Amino acid sequence: MTEDTQARALHVLQSVFGYPAFRGQQAEIVDLMAQGGDALVLMPTGGGKSLCYQIPALLRQGCGVVISPLIALMQDQVDALAELGVRAAFLNSTQSFDEAMRTERALRMGELDLLYVAPERLLTPRCLELLEASSIALFAIDEAHCVSQWGHDFRPEYIRLSVLHERFPQVPRMALTATADFQTRAEIVERLQLQDAQQFISSFDRPNIRYQIVEKETGRRQLLDFIKNEHVGDAGIVYCLSRKKVEETAEFLNESGISALPYHAGMDYAVRSRHQSRFLREDGIVMVATIAFGMGIDKPDVRFVAHLDLPKSLEGYYQETGRGGRDGLPANAWMTYGLQDVVQQRRMIEESDTEDTFKRVQSAKLDAMLGLCETLNCRRVRLLDYFGQQSAPCGNCDTCLSPPVSFDATESVQKLLSTIYRVGQRFGAVHVLEVLRGSDSEKIKQWRHHELSTFGIGSDKSEAEWRAILRQVIAMGLIEIDHENYGSLRLAATARPVLKGEQQIALRRYQKPVKQKRTAAKSSGFTEMDLSASQQAIFERLRWWRVETAREHNVPAYVIFHDATLREIAKAKPASLDELRVVSGVGERKLESYGPQIIALIEQTE
Repeated sequence: MTEDTQARALHVLQSVFGYPAFRGQQAEIVDLMAQGGDALVLMPTGGGKSLCYQIPALLRQGCGVVISPLIALMQDQVDALAELGVRAAFLNSTQSFDEAMRTERALRMGELDLLYVAPERLLTPRCLELLEASSIALFAIDEAHCVSQWGHDFRPEYIRLSVLHERFPQVPRMALTATADFQTRAEIVERLQLQDAQQFISSFDRPNIRYQIVEKETGRRQLLDFIKNEHVGDAGIVYCLSRKKVEETAEFLNESGISALPYHAGMDYAVRSRHQSRFLREDGIVMVATIAFGMGIDKPDVRFVAHLDLPKSLEGYYQETGRGGRDGLPANAWMTYGLQDVVQQRRMIEESDTEDTFKRVQSAKLDAMLGLCETLNCRRVRLLDYFGQQSAPCGNCDTCLSPPVSFDATESVQKLLSTIYRVGQRFGAVHVLEVLRGSDSEKIKQWRHHELSTFGIGSDKSEAEWRAILRQVIAMGLIEIDHENYGSLRLAATARPVLKGEQQIALRRYQKPVKQKRTAAKSSGFTEMDLSASQQAIFERLRWWRVETAREHNVPAYVIFHDATLREIAKAKPASLDELRVVSGVGERKLESYGPQIIALIEQTE
């Protein structure tokens, strides 16, 4: 970074955004964009991607144009920038004609620093002509993974964004995402014509997130115990696979004393928007949703992300869990996982109306997801390895804190495979396990399966133990599910070496779920954030003041200040504006707007 550009960029960072220094690769990216270069930026959620285009937009001549699919969040993003004194606006379908005209006029007159545009709107002839008639500082293509047809969140309109390179060849472009494996990165480069762009790939590690995957027993009841044990009063997100399950889970949590709201694409738009607004603006709301919810959510204090169903890919899982702990404070990523999850996901892939190539890609992604669930080693190591990043065991995920016990399961697996073969590969899991365990059910007798040589050879294990073994063996690909034949189990070609004794199998030993005692999410592995009694009193007063201020301004509370900034203020106990100015997160505009109130509040509390 040139000295002049460095000084200007640092001044903007400190005076506008209130941060003392750049983090990681931010300075390099800002310099490149400020000088007119193109960039592909992969940075984890909460890593500071927005600053990478916001600061260059303020440094360069003209308006920075941000292409984002997040129409429902644009208002909050613009409000947050307005609080910082940045001239920002958006163009999308929620605006009236007069509102859109005012924004277009401001852009033409050079009165905007940043403009947020939905891709569908940008691609209209009217919008493209408007941009050509205006001074544009840069284009930032947010959520760039949406361009990947193999990805978990493909948006067809993103493919057409190559028009930016064709019609605005002199305007620098930046593609940003938190989630992209090697194949997705290659697609972003090709489809957005970013072959000459410099690539910045930050660490994918989110050390403040604790990963935990538990054996599914009662599902919703386990979720309730998890919330009540570790996250009472916290904001959180619960992901479910179906709309029906979203509705039922939200109702269950509300009946159990947890303030929860449903969110899925089948709901009325106005209701969805209202629920999203409450989640962003109120404390302690749990959002129960399908994956239709969450992209771009800036709420920094989401303390947990839970999955009641298995995600389709590690990209999806990583992005969804990444919505927790954006403020850098401790957060939990919790999931229940069982045999039915494996069966359901396999069926969805097989029955999907897509070409075989796509099915193979989806199957490979599911295998990687299953590998994370079944690993005997550190989950963080496994997750980061998928994105091409090497790491050491974290000491903070469930497999590090309570290492699973593995055992030589070769004989047990041989018994299971033999039983499936003996019943003609025509029956589902329930029937196979009943034969294994020697059940005297009428169906067993009807098919005379009590006469088989494998009848009762697995009576030494419980049904739960056998289901755990079956789940892992299906995940390994030794057993397939014939969905055209009522979900019957059949042997895969890879099962032969195991049956013949040529391959050994090690599996996780089943452990009965234990109801955990209430624990603090800030246990080992996290920075101690406790405040003294006087500091805590100031922090609580600041939070109440923030709620009232946010209500007056009609913005989410975190737009005023993040919890992390309030904590730092409580610790510093500034007695003057100059002392408050040096607190991270307090820029000049906020110092001017709120500084006197904060100083007075601290004096009253002291």
